[in-house]
Amino acid sequence: MGHVRETDGQLGGASLGVPFRWLWGAYAGSLAGTWLAFDSFPLIAVLVLHVGPAQVSLLAAAGLAVGAVVAVPLGPWVEFRRKRPVMIAMDLVRCGALLSIPAAYALGALSFGQLVVVAIVVAAADITFTAASGAYLKGLLPPSQLLVANGRFESTMWTASVLGPPLGGAAIALFGPVTTVIANAVSFLLSAAGIRAIGGQPEARPEGDRRARVRAGDLVGGWRFILADPVLRPLFLNTVLVSGLIMATAPLVAVLMLGRFGFAPWQYALAFAVPCVGGLIGSRLSRPLVARYGQRGIMLTFGTLRVCWPVGMVFVHGGWTGLVLVMVVQFGLITSMGVFNPVYATYRLRHTPADRVARTLSAWSVSSKLTVAALTALWGLLAALTTPLTAVGAAGVLILATPLLLPRT
Repeated sequence: MGHVRETDGQLGGASLGVPFRWLWGAYAGSLAGTWLAFDSFPLIAVLVLHVGPAQVSLLAAAGLAVGAVVAVPLGPWVEFRRKRPVMIAMDLVRCGALLSIPAAYALGALSFGQLVVVAIVVAAADITFTAASGAYLKGLLPPSQLLVANGRFESTMWTASVLGPPLGGAAIALFGPVTTVIANAVSFLLSAAGIRAIGGQPEARPEGDRRARVRAGDLVGGWRFILADPVLRPLFLNTVLVSGLIMATAPLVAVLMLGRFGFAPWQYALAFAVPCVGGLIGSRLSRPLVARYGQRGIMLTFGTLRVCWPVGMVFVHGGWTGLVLVMVVQFGLITSMGVFNPVYATYRLRHTPADRVARTLSAWSVSSKLTVAALTALWGLLAALTTPLTAVGAAGVLILATPLLLPRT
């Protein structure tokens, strides 16, 4: 793609336009609610329904896997719909699904089955919203401004990840276990209002001949396009595997830190909240680094750097030195991701034709969630057959090979 050079106004706080400000505000609001409610479903399952670890694992896996499968036909459907109404609809679906939990809790009718169903609905709506919003962003801004926009989204995400979980934990302690679920539902309602407020010219309905509309029902169209593309294919395989291997070890690290090494819950939360500052730093650095060294060079460099850190988790141990080790490893990982993520997201958007963005992003998200679910289950089995520390180390070694899949051309 070459170098991306921005004007001084774009590098600073200059606006990308009123419609983008509304879109960014909607994103920030819903993201704040999501991180405020981080791990709220497992907490409700344990504190309210008193279920065991097997059911908690089932809740997490079902939300990812079944939600992803449900979202499969929605990607092609979104491609031939106006994107803003789809985004608003998905916000309202998530809001309604989440509000059913405090309503059932107040009536004494909350069940584990309801939590699973809501997790599936929210996961499917998440994927559909992401596909529609990516396609909408590509049409909203010129290519030269996409990296600026993705950098702002990335910095907003890491800011929310630093502040949300501690505030959510405090809210649950003060006001009860479903408080953050209500806040998350309200955040999606505010997001829908923000997207509705974008206004301007009505969005044109995507055009396409009869054959194109028939292809809209092709459930594998997104994957076919990705795997046939010599640029997107390696990037797809790289990002899906990296996220899967990182997330697969998250439950094992929790078992090690909270069990074997005796860290208090607040120490565990601190170990993963503080390093998120690195994501904010990385996202701010991504644009000037691309302007100086070029998009592909930064993707290769930081795509490699981000996978050098996870193997360090094999040295985790108890005490303050162990806590500092986790923070250092996570800070390095998250800072590298903060640089890489907006660059790769921009690269993907620029390389994908406008009439294929929704299907491509939907297929990408579905694949990522299914891979995380599958690898989490597989690594849980590996930990049971060996030890959690051995499984964490195996993931750290395997992930070192993933830079070979990064695009070179």
